[in-house]
Amino acid sequence: MLEKVEEFNMDKVIQEFELLTRDAERVQRETLKRILEDNASAEYLQSLGLNGRTDPESFKACVPMVTHKELEPYIYRIIDGDASPILTGKPITTMSLSSGTTQGKPKYVPWNDELYETTMQIYQTSFAFRNREFPIKNGKALSFIYGSKQLKTKGGLAARTATSNVFCSAGYKCAMRALQSQCCSPDEVIFGPDFFQSLYCHLLCGLIFREEVEFVSSTFAHSIVHAFRTFEQVWEELCNDIREGVLTRNVTVPSIRMAMSKLLKPNPELANAIHKKCTGLSNWYGLIPELFPNAKYIYGIMTGSMEPYLKKMRHYAGELPLLTADYGSSEGWIAANVNPQLPPEYATYAVLPHIGYFEFIPLLELENTKPLGLTQVKVGQEYEIVMTNPAGLYRYRLGDVVKVMGFHNSTPELKFIRRSSLLLNINIDKNTEKDLQLAVEAAGKLLAEEKLEVVDFSSQVDLSKEPGHYVIFWEISGEASQELLHECCNCLDKSFVDAGYTSSRKVNCIGALELRLVRRGTFQKILDHYLGLGTAVSQYKTPRCVGPTNTRVLQILSENVVNNYLSTAFN
Repeated sequence: MLEKVEEFNMDKVIQEFELLTRDAERVQRETLKRILEDNASAEYLQSLGLNGRTDPESFKACVPMVTHKELEPYIYRIIDGDASPILTGKPITTMSLSSGTTQGKPKYVPWNDELYETTMQIYQTSFAFRNREFPIKNGKALSFIYGSKQLKTKGGLAARTATSNVFCSAGYKCAMRALQSQCCSPDEVIFGPDFFQSLYCHLLCGLIFREEVEFVSSTFAHSIVHAFRTFEQVWEELCNDIREGVLTRNVTVPSIRMAMSKLLKPNPELANAIHKKCTGLSNWYGLIPELFPNAKYIYGIMTGSMEPYLKKMRHYAGELPLLTADYGSSEGWIAANVNPQLPPEYATYAVLPHIGYFEFIPLLELENTKPLGLTQVKVGQEYEIVMTNPAGLYRYRLGDVVKVMGFHNSTPELKFIRRSSLLLNINIDKNTEKDLQLAVEAAGKLLAEEKLEVVDFSSQVDLSKEPGHYVIFWEISGEASQELLHECCNCLDKSFVDAGYTSSRKVNCIGALELRLVRRGTFQKILDHYLGLGTAVSQYKTPRCVGPTNTRVLQILSENVVNNYLSTAFN
């Protein structure tokens, strides 16, 4: 029996958001009170001497700011099966696994029903604002989403990525139907054990329902670009499956074959139409609107570490708008995109004051690192976010740096700047992920003149000999001349404009930047490595700076280097 789909009321959701953000300070106090009352019996809170107090002043005086490392002893007790109230009042039965691409190994983060509720609140809020600007009717979404492998911890808890925890929640499908965002692929494809077979069938389902697809989405932009790069390789095979009504033998998972057999019927007319569309395109420009004529937009997280994929995404999207999704992490959601008409590069996220309690550490005032409340932040300033959520994280330093761009009523609108920990640093230099991205973009323009592109990139600090130097790993789309790659290497070196870097390079306290070219498919091998660790593709982020502890990724990169170039920019 179908679950009853509750009617989605766009105007009501927007009104509620406007009401909540008018007095964000009061809502924040109420949210903190609710979280602390619900979890008053937690051993962690009791040990800190709150004694039932729920006001922000007592909370900040008693509860220290922490990182994941400080909470690990408590989290590992939960993982090992201790069901007593450790971090939360009610037992935690599920864990989320972070993507693990920053530190090299996934982190366990507590997950509960309250976090699912905050996810739905974010989804509903952003959908309401999105649908007001770009209305969709009752079509389907081509969603490149993938359930991760579910692990069982020693104590019997389920552990999977945060996105998989959302997809597995009982109300998820019903909620997506209400938001007119139903995925056109069956569950067997989403939760299939083989990523490539699932991706192939997502593409096939999209083509079968091509007239009904109203938007294309994934959690991250990377997955969408990856999907259509794959389409370029397999489109003729997809056409053949549609023509014959029989799934390719390359899909071997029985449950996926069974599910697809119910959708796939011989349709030579559709196969010919798709074939004609594909052969009529120039270098695949505008592929998505050609395949899906009723698509209104492309949707997914496109900011932060996803920005390097925007150029390729726009190539596939043609005239279709790119709408960036909301701002959150494995630890919980923070803010919604309520200005969907802004291009991803200018996107801001309005904090929902009722889904967690938020504090902000000012980055400029190094002496006074006392965090500020949600409504005390200043426009134009950068902060590190501290989060208290309903699933046992109290004053948790998220490691994200954001900039306040403005206010929506009394709640701040944030722009994601960078991960606070992700720095290329040898001497007095400090280069962030954004600096690396800008350098790669600048050098990538030289490649573009030869109709080549950077497929993906990463970096490391090489301290194996004095002086240490930056290493940039590039995978590119074709053959480039030695002269061009040497020019790109010099351009990368000159594009790091941080004063600490340029002054150190001039006096040789930092050695010449090295560009290492890796063979095609290297970044796919890195993705495969993370899939093996249990990461879901839809949650995957290419590691932009590989630390010395991330030995396997460094090994994959090193084994696949085909050429290297040293900068002469400062000679």
